[in-house]
Amino acid sequence: MQWRLLMGLAIGCAVAMAQTWTVERLSQFIQSSVQLKQSDKDVAEYLSKVNLSEKLDDRAIERLQAAGVGPRTLHALMALRDRSAQLAAPKAAAPAPVYVPPPPPSAEEQAAIISDVREYALNYSHNLPDFICTEVVKRSTAPKPRSGDPAWRDGDTLLIKLSYFDQKENYRLITINNSVTRQDYEKVGGAKSFGDFGSLMRGIFEPASQARFAFDHRSRLRERVVLAFNYHVDQANSRYEVRYEDGRHIVPAYGGQVLVDEETHQVLRVTVKAEGIPADFPVKSAQTRLDYDYQELSGQRFLLPLQAMVEMSGDDYLTRNDEQFRIYAKYSADSSISFDTVAPPPLPEDKIKEKK
Repeated sequence: MQWRLLMGLAIGCAVAMAQTWTVERLSQFIQSSVQLKQSDKDVAEYLSKVNLSEKLDDRAIERLQAAGVGPRTLHALMALRDRSAQLAAPKAAAPAPVYVPPPPPSAEEQAAIISDVREYALNYSHNLPDFICTEVVKRSTAPKPRSGDPAWRDGDTLLIKLSYFDQKENYRLITINNSVTRQDYEKVGGAKSFGDFGSLMRGIFEPASQARFAFDHRSRLRERVVLAFNYHVDQANSRYEVRYEDGRHIVPAYGGQVLVDEETHQVLRVTVKAEGIPADFPVKSAQTRLDYDYQELSGQRFLLPLQAMVEMSGDDYLTRNDEQFRIYAKYSADSSISFDTVAPPPLPEDKIKEKK
């Protein structure tokens, strides 16, 4: 009761000091009084002392009534309407500023950006330190739907120690479904991916690939402004390999998109989609999305894999691998990571969602 009385006194002082109010100021007062649950009688009494500098019309009263005012307050608003009938109508609110995106880079600027990105991609692996990290792979399957979204079913979860030493990757399987195992990662059945740290970028940007690039859009990813370039690599120049578990493999054409940090011209995301897969090959589609984010190693920041998604399909089934890269540490002869047998939670949406 004491708090409510103090609020009433504060509002009363504000009204006493105010010579005139705009309709906008009146609207703010009404909304505040409703939120603070001021009595209908008190609010109506305050309004009897208010003068307006603008015309209050019926439409404005309807909006204020919808806020939840009482009958006495409504009567006081009607009195204000009558007293302000000869005043000028409120000025229209200034329209909200419209964001006008900057123009796309010119052809010359695009060529210069791609040149910078190519140099970065080709030297990416050479500039990485030796390190180890935890890779968590959650595998899912679904029947191929005739329409609508797939009905994904959770499969197994793999916890992997990934070592990067002397520009080579080594995968050691630690647990399957939170149970310690000695199985060889390469021999575990199901969909798998290798070479996530530099081969995707290098395959796209090396001169022998003769990739064709085209600017697509500008957006934001992990609070960085990015430039999105579509690309395509012909089959004759491709080194992108798709393998089936019985040993069969193909090297198809592929295309996708590269998201480039506008400021640094470093790659923050790569997508790859196989094209022209032969009709008699068991895998009917294959696509990958790989995200890079900054990680600190020995006091320095490096762009390293954050998350990957690999999706493939057969004649009547779909597979999806959600891969997360966590707990980076500098590699040494005796380096180790304390591996928990329980997989970490998924990354928050704002870490992987592109905002256009």
